[in-house]
Amino acid sequence: MSFRLAPQKLFEIMERTKAKSPSATQAYALIEALQERFVRKLESISHSMGRDQSFEPREWFRDQGEYGGGIRYEATDEQTFNRASVNISQVNYDSNPAKKLGSASAISTIIHPRNPHAPSVHMHISWTELKNGRGYWRMMADLNPSIPNQDFKDRFAACLQKVAPEQYEEAASQGDRYFYIPALERHRGVTHFYLEDYATDDQTADLALAQTLGESVIDCYTNLLQTALQLQADPSPEDYAQQLAYHSLYLFQVLMLDRGTTSGLLVHDQNDVGILGSLPEKVSKSLLTTWKQAVEPPQDQLLTGILAALPAEDPCWVDEPTKKALANSVRHHYQTYPEALSLQARGNVIPPTVQNHG
Repeated sequence: MSFRLAPQKLFEIMERTKAKSPSATQAYALIEALQERFVRKLESISHSMGRDQSFEPREWFRDQGEYGGGIRYEATDEQTFNRASVNISQVNYDSNPAKKLGSASAISTIIHPRNPHAPSVHMHISWTELKNGRGYWRMMADLNPSIPNQDFKDRFAACLQKVAPEQYEEAASQGDRYFYIPALERHRGVTHFYLEDYATDDQTADLALAQTLGESVIDCYTNLLQTALQLQADPSPEDYAQQLAYHSLYLFQVLMLDRGTTSGLLVHDQNDVGILGSLPEKVSKSLLTTWKQAVEPPQDQLLTGILAALPAEDPCWVDEPTKKALANSVRHHYQTYPEALSLQARGNVIPPTVQNHG
């Protein structure tokens, strides 16, 4: 098993443009460690299935590296993973006095297994630090099965509750609110954890919570994934059809509602493929079309743009050119209808991500 290092050029650029504050340095060290932990465990599962295929590193740069960038590791084992992407980044504006934002350091990852009985997972942990000295965490984790499994749901929820007993009730409530899809009257996942704008007077404890959450979610999920792959060797055609429908819903939620995704696309266009790394391999265009009647204006126009960006065949593949077309469609919609940002998913607090980068 190997953890392939990113190209030396990326290390050199990131080292040169890393944020200077101690808290941003700690945050970046944390997300680097979480990325390596997750990729190593996922590779181990792949290799246990007899597949000697490692994750591949891909880098991106913000303004040619002047303001940092990031690296994502993508699965090459297409028998185990439908899509799997583990991304970290740090953008900082220490050298730009016009920006309110000092730095933003994040790990954002989505795993879609090939087997429909194995649940998908999403995790995001980020530290945002403003130049006025204020900083806060965003912590998210949610289990997203195509085919519900009560035992997996209970184990994942128990993991989250154990990690953050004092914060769990609020985080679960915010997560349920954030991942609800009003047009379809259902949630994207089955159990959610979401803390937005999280900061206490004890920065050391906050960092420890972020670390423990990340490590525990990674360990819990990889155990669930290993169990699912061992229990379900031969899914039926009906199982794969249910997975396709769920993946279509996943794309719908990400592109129509997910505030973090939209903010990333509106801030810049230099990492569109990475930002949309959460999208599954293929979706049902016909199913997405049936949902248009449930979407209120002007978001019906957003769905029209999404459908136009998808390939004509059904089911259709969501490849890199399609991701770029989808990103442009989302950007164009909110540039045309900026008021529609108020219709996006939210927890108790709406982070001013786009304004911070402005």
